Amino acid sequence: DYRGFVSAGDAPAPSGTIVLFHGNGGTAFDRVFYRDPLANLGFRILLAEYPQYGGRPGKVGEKPFVADGLETVRLAYEQYGEPLYLLGESLGCGVAAAVAKQTTVPVSGIILITPWDTLASVAKSLFPFLPVKLVLTDKYDSIENLSKFSRNIAVVGAEHDEILPIKHAHNLYANLPEGKKRMWVIRGAGHNDWPYYANDSLWKEMTDFVKVRPE
Repeated sequence: DYRGFVSAGDAPAPSGTIVLFHGNGGTAFDRVFYRDPLANLGFRILLAEYPQYGGRPGKVGEKPFVADGLETVRLAYEQYGEPLYLLGESLGCGVAAAVAKQTTVPVSGIILITPWDTLASVAKSLFPFLPVKLVLTDKYDSIENLSKFSRNIAVVGAEHDEILPIKHAHNLYANLPEGKKRMWVIRGAGHNDWPYYANDSLWKEMTDFVKVRPE
Protein backbone atom coordinates (compact mmCIF):
# COMPACT_ATOMS: atom_id res chain seq x y z
CA ASP A 1 0.00 0.00 0.00
CA TYR A 2 1.55 3.27 -1.09
CA ARG A 3 0.58 6.61 0.47
CA GLY A 4 1.54 8.97 -2.35
CA PHE A 5 4.57 10.30 -4.18
CA VAL A 6 7.60 12.20 -2.92
CA SER A 7 9.66 14.54 -5.07
CA ALA A 8 13.38 14.11 -4.47
CA GLY A 9 12.84 12.45 -1.13
CA ASP A 10 16.53 12.18 -0.26
CA ALA A 11 17.61 15.50 -1.76
CA PRO A 12 18.21 18.51 0.48
CA ALA A 13 15.06 20.56 1.06
CA PRO A 14 16.20 23.70 2.90
CA SER A 15 12.67 25.14 3.01
CA GLY A 16 11.10 22.01 4.51
CA THR A 17 8.49 19.44 3.49
CA ILE A 18 5.01 20.12 2.11
CA VAL A 19 2.34 17.42 2.43
CA LEU A 20 -0.19 18.10 -0.31
CA PHE A 21 -3.81 16.95 -0.24
CA HIS A 22 -5.35 17.15 -3.70
CA GLY A 23 -8.89 17.87 -4.89
CA ASN A 24 -11.65 15.43 -5.72
CA GLY A 25 -10.88 15.02 -9.41
CA GLY A 26 -8.02 12.78 -10.47
CA THR A 27 -5.25 11.37 -8.30
CA ALA A 28 -2.06 12.48 -6.60
CA PHE A 29 -0.14 11.57 -9.75
CA ASP A 30 -2.12 14.23 -11.63
CA ARG A 31 -0.66 16.91 -9.34
CA VAL A 32 2.92 16.70 -10.52
CA PHE A 33 2.56 20.31 -11.73
CA TYR A 34 3.15 21.36 -8.12
CA ARG A 35 6.61 19.85 -8.14
CA ASP A 36 8.67 22.36 -10.10
CA PRO A 37 7.44 25.66 -8.61
CA LEU A 38 7.73 24.33 -5.06
CA ALA A 39 10.97 22.39 -5.53
CA ASN A 40 12.52 25.50 -7.07
CA LEU A 41 11.78 27.26 -3.78
CA GLY A 42 13.58 24.58 -1.77
CA PHE A 43 10.65 22.39 -0.71
CA ARG A 44 10.27 18.63 -0.71
CA ILE A 45 6.73 17.76 -1.88
CA LEU A 46 4.77 14.75 -0.71
CA LEU A 47 1.69 14.26 -2.89
CA ALA A 48 -0.60 12.37 -0.51
CA GLU A 49 -3.13 9.92 -1.95
CA TYR A 50 -6.54 9.15 -0.45
CA PRO A 51 -8.12 5.77 0.20
CA GLN A 52 -9.97 4.53 -2.91
CA TYR A 53 -7.97 6.89 -5.14
CA GLY A 54 -5.12 5.83 -7.38
CA GLY A 55 -5.77 2.16 -6.71
CA ARG A 56 -5.48 2.42 -2.92
CA PRO A 57 -7.79 0.34 -0.74
CA GLY A 58 -10.07 1.79 1.90
CA LYS A 59 -13.25 3.84 2.17
CA VAL A 60 -14.27 7.26 0.88
CA GLY A 61 -15.35 9.99 3.30
CA GLU A 62 -14.17 12.60 5.76
CA LYS A 63 -13.26 10.21 8.57
CA PRO A 64 -11.18 7.78 6.49
CA PHE A 65 -9.54 10.59 4.51
CA VAL A 66 -8.56 12.50 7.65
CA ALA A 67 -7.40 9.36 9.48
CA ASP A 68 -5.24 8.44 6.51
CA GLY A 69 -3.95 12.00 6.25
CA LEU A 70 -2.96 11.98 9.91
CA GLU A 71 -0.90 8.85 9.36
CA THR A 72 0.74 10.29 6.24
CA VAL A 73 1.70 13.45 8.11
CA ARG A 74 3.04 11.42 11.04
CA LEU A 75 5.22 9.34 8.74
CA ALA A 76 6.43 12.41 6.86
CA TYR A 77 7.42 14.04 10.13
CA GLU A 78 9.21 10.93 11.34
CA GLN A 79 11.20 10.72 8.13
CA TYR A 80 11.88 14.37 7.32
CA GLY A 81 11.33 16.32 10.55
CA GLU A 82 10.61 20.03 10.69
CA PRO A 83 9.51 22.29 9.20
CA LEU A 84 6.48 20.53 7.82
CA TYR A 85 3.67 22.33 6.00
CA LEU A 86 0.25 21.35 4.69
CA LEU A 87 -1.13 22.35 1.31
CA GLY A 88 -4.74 21.68 0.39
CA GLU A 89 -6.47 22.01 -2.97
CA SER A 90 -10.29 22.15 -3.09
CA LEU A 91 -11.47 19.03 -1.20
CA GLY A 92 -7.92 18.72 0.08
CA CYS A 93 -8.32 22.01 1.95
CA GLY A 94 -10.99 20.38 4.09
CA VAL A 95 -8.74 17.40 4.72
CA ALA A 96 -5.72 19.60 5.50
CA ALA A 97 -7.72 21.74 7.94
CA ALA A 98 -9.01 18.68 9.81
CA VAL A 99 -5.54 17.12 9.90
CA ALA A 100 -4.09 20.37 11.24
CA LYS A 101 -6.60 20.35 14.09
CA GLN A 102 -6.13 16.71 15.06
CA THR A 103 -2.46 15.97 14.49
CA THR A 104 0.14 15.93 17.23
CA VAL A 105 2.81 16.72 14.64
CA PRO A 106 3.99 20.36 14.64
CA VAL A 107 2.58 21.94 11.46
CA SER A 108 4.51 25.08 10.58
CA GLY A 109 1.97 26.63 8.20
CA ILE A 110 -0.87 25.91 5.79
CA ILE A 111 -1.66 26.89 2.20
CA LEU A 112 -5.27 26.49 1.05
CA ILE A 113 -6.01 26.78 -2.69
CA THR A 114 -9.64 27.13 -3.89
CA PRO A 115 -11.01 26.23 -0.45
CA TRP A 116 -14.49 26.19 0.99
CA ASP A 117 -15.54 27.45 4.41
CA THR A 118 -17.76 24.53 5.41
CA LEU A 119 -19.21 21.75 3.31
CA ALA A 120 -22.67 22.64 4.64
CA SER A 121 -22.29 26.18 3.33
CA VAL A 122 -21.34 24.90 -0.12
CA ALA A 123 -24.23 22.43 -0.16
CA LYS A 124 -26.68 25.13 0.90
CA SER A 125 -25.51 27.33 -1.97
CA LEU A 126 -25.87 24.53 -4.50
CA PHE A 127 -29.03 22.90 -3.12
CA PRO A 128 -30.95 25.56 -1.16
CA PHE A 129 -34.13 23.43 -1.19
CA LEU A 130 -32.57 20.51 0.70
CA PRO A 131 -32.32 20.12 4.51
CA VAL A 132 -28.53 20.17 4.43
CA LYS A 133 -27.97 19.18 8.06
CA LEU A 134 -30.00 16.03 7.53
CA VAL A 135 -28.41 15.13 4.20
CA LEU A 136 -24.69 15.61 4.85
CA THR A 137 -22.69 12.93 6.62
CA ASP A 138 -19.38 14.79 6.19
CA LYS A 139 -18.82 18.22 7.73
CA TYR A 140 -15.42 19.41 6.54
CA ASP A 141 -15.84 22.53 8.70
CA SER A 142 -12.60 24.35 7.93
CA ILE A 143 -13.65 27.43 9.91
CA GLU A 144 -13.96 25.39 13.09
CA ASN A 145 -10.95 23.20 12.37
CA LEU A 146 -8.63 26.18 11.89
CA SER A 147 -10.06 28.40 14.61
CA LYS A 148 -7.18 27.66 16.98
CA PHE A 149 -4.38 27.13 14.48
CA SER A 150 -1.49 29.28 15.67
CA ARG A 151 0.70 29.48 12.57
CA ASN A 152 0.23 31.38 9.32
CA ILE A 153 -2.45 30.39 6.83
CA ALA A 154 -2.33 31.39 3.15
CA VAL A 155 -5.68 31.36 1.32
CA VAL A 156 -5.72 31.37 -2.48
CA GLY A 157 -8.98 31.83 -4.38
CA ALA A 158 -9.77 31.66 -8.10
CA GLU A 159 -11.64 34.76 -9.26
CA HIS A 160 -14.02 32.89 -11.57
CA ASP A 161 -14.29 29.63 -9.63
CA GLU A 162 -17.33 27.96 -11.18
CA ILE A 163 -17.35 24.95 -8.83
CA LEU A 164 -16.62 26.51 -5.42
CA PRO A 165 -17.61 30.18 -5.78
CA ILE A 166 -14.94 32.43 -4.33
CA LYS A 167 -17.35 33.72 -1.68
CA HIS A 168 -16.59 30.54 0.26
CA ALA A 169 -12.86 31.30 0.24
CA HIS A 170 -13.58 34.87 1.36
CA ASN A 171 -15.81 33.65 4.19
CA LEU A 172 -13.18 31.16 5.34
CA TYR A 173 -10.56 33.88 5.30
CA ALA A 174 -12.78 36.28 7.27
CA ASN A 175 -13.19 33.68 10.02
CA LEU A 176 -9.54 32.68 10.39
CA PRO A 177 -7.49 33.92 13.36
CA GLU A 178 -6.47 37.55 13.00
CA GLY A 179 -2.85 38.38 12.31
CA LYS A 180 -2.08 34.90 11.00
CA LYS A 181 -3.61 35.03 7.55
CA ARG A 182 -3.26 36.45 4.06
CA MET A 183 -5.36 35.97 0.94
CA TRP A 184 -4.55 36.04 -2.77
CA VAL A 185 -7.06 36.04 -5.62
CA ILE A 186 -5.87 34.61 -8.94
CA ARG A 187 -7.44 36.96 -11.47
CA GLY A 188 -9.17 35.37 -14.45
CA ALA A 189 -8.79 31.84 -13.10
CA GLY A 190 -11.41 29.13 -12.66
CA HIS A 191 -11.50 26.16 -10.33
CA ASN A 192 -9.46 23.83 -12.51
CA ASP A 193 -7.36 26.13 -14.70
CA TRP A 194 -5.83 28.27 -11.95
CA PRO A 195 -2.37 26.60 -12.32
CA TYR A 196 -2.08 28.24 -15.74
CA TYR A 197 -2.53 31.65 -14.11
CA ALA A 198 -0.27 31.06 -11.08
CA ASN A 199 3.11 32.65 -11.75
CA ASP A 200 6.42 32.28 -9.91
CA SER A 201 5.72 35.43 -7.92
CA LEU A 202 2.52 33.96 -6.45
CA TRP A 203 4.22 30.70 -5.45
CA LYS A 204 7.01 32.63 -3.74
CA GLU A 205 4.70 35.06 -1.95
CA MET A 206 2.40 32.44 -0.50
CA THR A 207 5.18 30.09 0.56
CA ASP A 208 7.20 32.96 2.02
CA PHE A 209 4.16 33.92 4.09
CA VAL A 210 3.90 30.52 5.77
CA LYS A 211 7.60 29.70 5.98
CA VAL A 212 9.29 29.43 9.35
CA ARG A 213 11.86 32.17 9.80
CA PRO A 214 15.22 31.07 11.24
CA GLU A 215 15.79 32.51 14.70
